[in-house]
Amino acid sequence: MYSFTPTEEQQMLIEAIHRYAENDVRKIAHEADENSEAPDAVIAKGWELGVLPGLIPEEYGGYAEGPGAITGVLALEEMAWGDMAITLKVWTPALFALPILISGTEEQKKQYLPLFCDIDRPPMTAALIEPNPLFDPWRPATTATRHNGTITLTGEKTYVPLAAEAERLIVYASDSETGKVDGYIVEKGAEGLEIGERNLLMGIRALPTYDVRLSEVTVSAENRVGGEEGTDYAAILNRSRIAIAAMGVGVARASFEYARDYAKQRVQFGVPIATKQAIAFRLADVAIEVDAARLMVWEAAWKVDQGEDVTQAATLARHYVNKAAMFATDSGVQILGGYGYIREYPVERWLRNARGLATFDGLALV
Repeated sequence: MYSFTPTEEQQMLIEAIHRYAENDVRKIAHEADENSEAPDAVIAKGWELGVLPGLIPEEYGGYAEGPGAITGVLALEEMAWGDMAITLKVWTPALFALPILISGTEEQKKQYLPLFCDIDRPPMTAALIEPNPLFDPWRPATTATRHNGTITLTGEKTYVPLAAEAERLIVYASDSETGKVDGYIVEKGAEGLEIGERNLLMGIRALPTYDVRLSEVTVSAENRVGGEEGTDYAAILNRSRIAIAAMGVGVARASFEYARDYAKQRVQFGVPIATKQAIAFRLADVAIEVDAARLMVWEAAWKVDQGEDVTQAATLARHYVNKAAMFATDSGVQILGGYGYIREYPVERWLRNARGLATFDGLALV
């Protein structure tokens, strides 16, 4: 049975991230959303907390002492409590590092993982989502065709975070013969690789994401994550769903706490509105949803760390959090009344960010 109590090390990490989220992230989150750009200094400070190196074993330059999915979700919830877009930007290098850790060959691990254990945040990312309203992450339209030791990638991706600055990215594609989905390492400047316009999104506006086109991009067969055995794509997708769910819990919790505190302070007809039955019951319902969502995420992460099949738990957690976060953030807007629709108040930003959770496959990983 998994424990509901973080270890001493995990509690110290949570407290450090909370200070960062409260003192650094929240102070600039509104401006970052308005300007569609987060200050480099804040992103660098988030990276310096060392969460990703803490998930990488010592033999590859990190300091992980064991499985780290639970530690990852604790960290992502706390950081997303500050702001989800900034969290995604800080965490983007994990989209390259963790697939290598989960499924890479020994040579790939030795070559790439030490790059993520330095003080500087490496410019690397991954491309999974495609510009198709019926996009199914299990059946990407991007194809990989094998030719005598090389692989040709053809297709289009969207919502690729920080693609314009990335030196390398992992592209997920279906084998043209077998249909198996694998990740392929593509270097910046590869012939046929085109970084398109920045996406103009409803939410997570402080995270630059881009369209990416692959027109017969040729890579070596050695660039397939996992080598000849291929990529454990199911594990990567499941762990992406858990990571996004953890961030959703952070956003939901942020909205709940803000609305709760507002309701205690906002006085109408001589009493705080928190004493009104409709408000009090709505806040109670939100609190229940946030706690239930968090426990589902924790259980899924615990199963990852135990080496269990996590497909069902990850899928249930992700779907539940999608709804719980929308309920929590919409409730926040409603409890603030007219103020909830004003952009100077953070609840409308949390609602916009929560609306995108259902589409964010592949934007985070634990």
